[in-house]
Amino acid sequence: MADAYMSSADIVNFNESDISINISDVLQDAPMLAALSAFSVDGTVLKYMKKTASAATGFRAANDGRENTTGTYSQVTVNLSIADASFTVDQAIADGYKGGRSALLGLQAADHMASLMSTIEKEIIIGGGGSDGFASLQDEHNALSEEMVIGAGGTTADTGSSVYAIRTGISDLQVCWGMDGVISMGETSVVPTAGSSTGDFPGYYTPVSGWVGLKYGGAYSSGRLANLTEDSGKGLTDDLISQLLSKFPAGRGPNFLAMNRRSLQQLQASRTATSPSGRPADFPGDSFGVPIIVTDSIINTEALVS
Repeated sequence: MADAYMSSADIVNFNESDISINISDVLQDAPMLAALSAFSVDGTVLKYMKKTASAATGFRAANDGRENTTGTYSQVTVNLSIADASFTVDQAIADGYKGGRSALLGLQAADHMASLMSTIEKEIIIGGGGSDGFASLQDEHNALSEEMVIGAGGTTADTGSSVYAIRTGISDLQVCWGMDGVISMGETSVVPTAGSSTGDFPGYYTPVSGWVGLKYGGAYSSGRLANLTEDSGKGLTDDLISQLLSKFPAGRGPNFLAMNRRSLQQLQASRTATSPSGRPADFPGDSFGVPIIVTDSIINTEALVS
């Protein structure tokens, strides 16, 4: 049985505010983020020890010694990033909303938080936030020469996709939330807001922000199957997944596989239906017993990995 761990739904909380949000609801568009182990720190900087080499042990003869080698660790410092979901609503629209101003602000807050969680998930997988974001799995696994990366052989430029095998938990991949996991919602105030074409209009502005980053535990915390395309014979198959899974040490395999809908369809199409009626194979929920998480945060327009 897999070890239990805390998730973002357990860690993230909101400060006292007139707007009420259920964190589990806003994680629905970020299924991989929801599945990752999470923890919090009391500030905005994460420091942790990353294992780079295992200790060496062995046997010795009676009355004789042996050289013992300790494990090697390096200290990693991660400056957490500001995740912002602040929003502005036209005062006239909010005041005229059938459910009232508070109802519309609550709806907007939930929408923006759902979008923020999806954006954080994309940053974890493919990055894109630049210097304002944090290192992604794509940054970690960016060459076929790396031990935990294999290629599917696709050759059509900018049509690539990837499948990630993720091991999450205290010693592996985790999401870190800063400021004790609090996402702060400030007081709503009326501010002049630039119009879409001219002038200003009064808007209800609500500041919403938190701090987040990614802890990459060790060399076997994740693996990547890259260069999946729609080229003939270059889509996702169980054979390719088995090659990816074989990269992990025995007893330390991944908790789940993350892929997008195109890869899931390719995997389904690669499986042979065995029912007497010839009914097509179902969309797979796992491969070799490893659960599949489908997310739209993995794109189909990746540059090919070389």
